[in-house]
Amino acid sequence: MEYIIKYTGDILSLGYPTELLDAQFAIMELEPDQAERLLEHSQVTCYEPERSLSCMADRAMEVSCIPPVQRGTGLGLTGKGVFIGLVDSGMDLSHPEFLGEDGISRVTAFWDMGAREGTPPPGFLHGAAYSGEAIAAGQVPALQDTGHGTAVAAIAAGRSGVAPAASIAAVKLSSARTTDVMRAVKYLLDRAEERGMPCVVNLSYGTNCGSHQGQTLFESYIDQSAQRGRSVIVCAAGNEGSGAHHFRGRLREDAAVDAEFTVSTRRQQVYLSLWKSFADEAVFDLTLPSGRSTGVLEEGERTFRFGDIRVSVDYGVPTHYSVLQEARFLLEGPPGALDGLWRLRCQGKRVSNGLFDIWLPTVEEVSDRTAFLQPEPDLTITLPATAQYPISVGGFRTETETVSPFSGRGDRECAGRELLDLTAPAEAVRSAKAGGGYDVFTGTSMAAPFVSGAAALMMEWGIVRGNDLFLYGQRVKAFLCKGAQRSPFLTYPNPQWGYGRLDLCATMSALVSHMERGL
Repeated sequence: MEYIIKYTGDILSLGYPTELLDAQFAIMELEPDQAERLLEHSQVTCYEPERSLSCMADRAMEVSCIPPVQRGTGLGLTGKGVFIGLVDSGMDLSHPEFLGEDGISRVTAFWDMGAREGTPPPGFLHGAAYSGEAIAAGQVPALQDTGHGTAVAAIAAGRSGVAPAASIAAVKLSSARTTDVMRAVKYLLDRAEERGMPCVVNLSYGTNCGSHQGQTLFESYIDQSAQRGRSVIVCAAGNEGSGAHHFRGRLREDAAVDAEFTVSTRRQQVYLSLWKSFADEAVFDLTLPSGRSTGVLEEGERTFRFGDIRVSVDYGVPTHYSVLQEARFLLEGPPGALDGLWRLRCQGKRVSNGLFDIWLPTVEEVSDRTAFLQPEPDLTITLPATAQYPISVGGFRTETETVSPFSGRGDRECAGRELLDLTAPAEAVRSAKAGGGYDVFTGTSMAAPFVSGAAALMMEWGIVRGNDLFLYGQRVKAFLCKGAQRSPFLTYPNPQWGYGRLDLCATMSALVSHMERGL
């Protein structure tokens, strides 16, 4: 064993294998009986045997009860036969986490949307797609990854991750546009269908552009895709819980409601997205930090210039898939020109319901220094986690088993809809680092792949092994929510927790029980 030694004087003269750390601490290799005699030496003031440490990823896996399901003494699930697709910033294809036991890459397909050279996938116009054979042969150009995609992929499907034997496919986004995410989802589902494999798609991206009620075309497409084939889509709930980027008010005919917000960003554009019932009539007045105002804004499209600052206002109309109306305010100016305290005054004219919500851009876009003075933390879950059919995942802190303050929240006001499904580890999660090695990562982006990997293990047990051929889509979500750990002191579903914390052991126990009863 190794022992930590605190010493004075010449510790090397004792003759044991010793590594000096500094003038007080050393490490010795000793037999236990030798350690018992250490204090007989005047140089040794105290000692302590080595202790095993668990990395954050190990702890995150344990609290989610994943290793017992993976072990051969348990169900021995590894994700084999299941396809995990990742929509992200790319991935380090050469990282050991993504190599099989034979040293060959487990990545079976890769699409770099931003590549200027190469052949795009069939039906698409841009980027370069690579087959598993090309990846294994090292024919893929060096990829630049911020590290986000590599970390997410390793949690879901790395050799030390949740589904270490799953087949991997990934899309490197050229931008964070909803259209690119939609392309990526189609590409991944197409690849899974070509191979005849059940598929899990992980989306660790989000936006505040939308009503957060599942009524945009973007959300509708994600819903439709989540019902395609034998698939599951998992979405991170976003990091807006403590970002102060959501305001909620109620229009009144006899008084105005002021939504005050500060802007502090080097970005040249900041938007406000206001959503209300189309049945409610209202007018707005936007006041700049300088004190100048747009004046009363009726419905329509208007543009104002205040020196270097440009303000555009656009009222939307209901569509065949939404009864809500958006009023969008776009603020534009040189870096720093938008900084200061702004005020949007909202006045009801003819009010029925009156409830309205406003969102600023996400923390990742403008930071938390751009924020409402009186924010509403509920309904801070980002799109597309607000869609109905994907599994939406918030985050918690493994050390204290408390919800992460930044984790996007559901909403008590959404009657009949549980916008947040469950939570998974989201803070200081150890995972693979682009370029080699490992690091710790934080955010609900890291929580979602725990659930994606867990879904892959479930689908291996159900579909690949033939225990439940219909274990995909909403059935996977239902059993994950059923097995989630819940506190006796809270009511569920909960805006912060959904149905509770990921517990794959309880989920698999419920599945096995249902199978044995023929349900």
